[in-house]
Amino acid sequence: MSSLLYRLGRFCARRARWVIAVWLAALVAIGAGAIFWGGTLEDDFSIPGSPSQQGLDTLEARFPQASGASAQLVYGAPEGERITAAPYRGAVERALEAVRDVELVSDVDDPFDRESAISPDGAYALVTVQFDVPFGDLPTDVLSDVETAAQADGGVSVHFGGQAYSSRGVSLSPTEAVGIVIAFFVLFVTFGSALAAGIPLVMTLVGVGVSFAGILLVAAATPVSTATPSLALMIGLAVGIDYGLFIISRHRSELAAGAPVHEAIGRSLATAGSAVSFAGATVIIALAGLSVAGIPFLSIMGLAAALTVALAMLSTLTLLPSLLTAFGEHLRPKERRTRRRQTRVGTLWVGVTKRHPVATVFASSAVLLVLLVPAASLRLALNDNGDADPGSAARETYDLIAQEFGPGYNAPLVVTADIITSTDPIGVVDAIEADLARVDGVAAITRATPNPGVDLALFRVIPEHAQGDEATIDLVHELRALAPQIEEEHRVTDVTVTGITAVSIDTSERLTSALLPFAVIVAGLSFLLSLLVFRSVAIPLKATLGFVLSASAAFGAVSAIYSWGWLTEFLNVQATGPVISFFPIMTISVLFGLSMDYEVFLVARIREEYVRNGDAERAIDMGYQQSQTVVNAAGLIMVAVFVAFIPHGSATIKPIAIGLAVGVFVDAFIVRMTLARAILYLLGDRAWWLPRWLDQRLPHLDVEGAAVEANVHVQERSAVEGDRAIRSESPPLDVRPGERAWYFEPDDAVRREFMAAVAGWTESPRELTVLGQAMPFGRSAVRGAVALSTSQPFSDLVPPDVDAVGVAQRYLLARGLRRRPSAELLRMIADGGLPRERAQWTLLEKRMFDVVLAGAAGVQLLLVDDLDVCLVPAESAALADAAVRSGARTVLLAAREPLPVTTERAVAR
Repeated sequence: MSSLLYRLGRFCARRARWVIAVWLAALVAIGAGAIFWGGTLEDDFSIPGSPSQQGLDTLEARFPQASGASAQLVYGAPEGERITAAPYRGAVERALEAVRDVELVSDVDDPFDRESAISPDGAYALVTVQFDVPFGDLPTDVLSDVETAAQADGGVSVHFGGQAYSSRGVSLSPTEAVGIVIAFFVLFVTFGSALAAGIPLVMTLVGVGVSFAGILLVAAATPVSTATPSLALMIGLAVGIDYGLFIISRHRSELAAGAPVHEAIGRSLATAGSAVSFAGATVIIALAGLSVAGIPFLSIMGLAAALTVALAMLSTLTLLPSLLTAFGEHLRPKERRTRRRQTRVGTLWVGVTKRHPVATVFASSAVLLVLLVPAASLRLALNDNGDADPGSAARETYDLIAQEFGPGYNAPLVVTADIITSTDPIGVVDAIEADLARVDGVAAITRATPNPGVDLALFRVIPEHAQGDEATIDLVHELRALAPQIEEEHRVTDVTVTGITAVSIDTSERLTSALLPFAVIVAGLSFLLSLLVFRSVAIPLKATLGFVLSASAAFGAVSAIYSWGWLTEFLNVQATGPVISFFPIMTISVLFGLSMDYEVFLVARIREEYVRNGDAERAIDMGYQQSQTVVNAAGLIMVAVFVAFIPHGSATIKPIAIGLAVGVFVDAFIVRMTLARAILYLLGDRAWWLPRWLDQRLPHLDVEGAAVEANVHVQERSAVEGDRAIRSESPPLDVRPGERAWYFEPDDAVRREFMAAVAGWTESPRELTVLGQAMPFGRSAVRGAVALSTSQPFSDLVPPDVDAVGVAQRYLLARGLRRRPSAELLRMIADGGLPRERAQWTLLEKRMFDVVLAGAAGVQLLLVDDLDVCLVPAESAALADAAVRSGARTVLLAAREPLPVTTERAVAR
């Protein structure tokens, strides 16, 4: 990956103007499309296959007049009067007649038909207006017509609310810009340059602008919730600025070391860019993984956020290098300033955790456990108009209904029953209504009617409590449990409980049931990715535990605010109680990627130092010293962006912003910078232990760009000393292309391990270069150009019934050469004097055959080991001579001791 990013960085640097032009064109084109063809946002929380959705589907098919969106009108008499008084009642009835004539209105209740529609003091009348289209298809001008028609004379007031008045647009405020200002300030302090601080902001705004406009375009084709653009904007700003910070920090480090601008860009993408790609991919996977819950609105929300992160990552890897090229040498830092900043970084913090690691672990754990305590009180539900902005028509009407009629009137349930087999549909409807009214928790039945076809009955059931109350949830379950009894007693079928409130309850329960499996998958993925990156058992356990603690602290903080009522006025929380149902699963998804981000940037540097010097304590000191300034800045920027969405954020976004702000702060400053560091000091060398069998089976992920750094070093050395086929410090080998050389080592295990490393079979020792490739990063490239012959010939691995031609064919296929043995190869087999029957081959003949096959495969480097193992000197000489004549450009012969044969030179012993 790092090599590909290195080339990508240099390409974008060379084509800077074109890359910038493409991004700006995309922003203009998609932005214009969103303006002219963008869709309407709507909160469609339905779940296909759920009981509530099945009921809605039945209504749409058999009672379409009752399946669309609805609005609530509350008429109020002048102070001290009753709405049922003749003049006021007449004014209301005349207004409702006008409302019935409005386009798309399918039904309007008569509040004077039922006592439940009149408030206990008689001052207010509650009216439900039913539309024959769903909320997403309801034009706003229809609502304006309803508001005009609903005006009553005689001093009667009217208030408008209900589902039709739910939020339709993106909720943004000027406070979101404060986060960007704080991010600029942090970047300026970190870099000491306004120019370096402004570049990641420009890059991020372009990427987020493209994704924001794209989401509005998608809304024209599929329902997109009102919270999706705000959530995507919040996450996109945070990760985009952070990714830019990491890249520019590395770029300026390369410039400070004297690298040319284009080379510095390539190296910064290969190193920090690899980590950015890895971290971004984890966030994208986690967000896209929300689709496994099987909830459409959550899938779209997760995919929209994942798209935003993908565009932020893409702009970081393409647009940012182009912007860095545009400003060129202006970004090269002053040497004195760089040195002064590096000596001041975190000395006090490091000293405390280093001198008192046990106390640090206990203190950090205590803080995290305290934050965790409130999490047990967290309650989940979907939002309703009670969470709307104070002062809005929807919120005022909601509060008025709750006050004058009861909280349950804002959360009506719809019960349907198939009455097609009934001979007395009206009587059955009345009987079922009576049964429903006797259920504990039912405040009233405001509507009970058959459909025009008289085959489906509809009942509007008003619970005693609000939508998110546990009592309302219990009522839904009780009504569903009562359905079989109603069906049997009244000879009806398919009794369902549906409506917006039931949909909300079903969605919350589905999300809650999916939370634990999703959390386990994410935690397991965290462990697996850490295992692949850091090749350790303790580090993944530490990383996963840290992520779990950070997420738990986020849940605890939100629960303390919404369930316990802490800091509600300070944070402008308008209503306590349940938080949005997808808060936990969304927070886990985002926090997982950000947590892995910090883990990679911190621990990768520590591992790099540990591999270099083998001193665990010094590696921790150096790793944190090199990376903690950037990680601290990244954490502060993340927190600032999330906090900026809190003061005036919607009820959907606010708890997520609070949770992410707390989670990132805890993860960056308590878990990664304090607790994890103390644990590493306590573990020492044991932190990097990995079973050998597991190490050999795990693939290598180069997220810090070490491959590019190593290959750049190889190229620089080759430019001075010339190319080498093999260069190694231990053992000291220096083989030029075209040479025939010897390597002597009496210890079979040591010699075989080194030869396998040269062939790219196993992990290589330090400072090994093979065919211009720094090992172990070039293992895949080396394997196709190097052949290793040992005392276990290739032919012994092939079934004995396969002849020499078949063995040759399998050898070529094993090397990725999909062709049959050529006539030339068959002649070489014949010239070797090998018997046709493989059972008669001696060990020397088998090994001679290996050498012939390697030459036929066109290998650049032939390695022949175990020359004096199981072979007499004459056989060893013959095999060495065959290797020299094999056609391989470079040959390395290895044995326990020098042999009485002639070669060009002995290289190492």
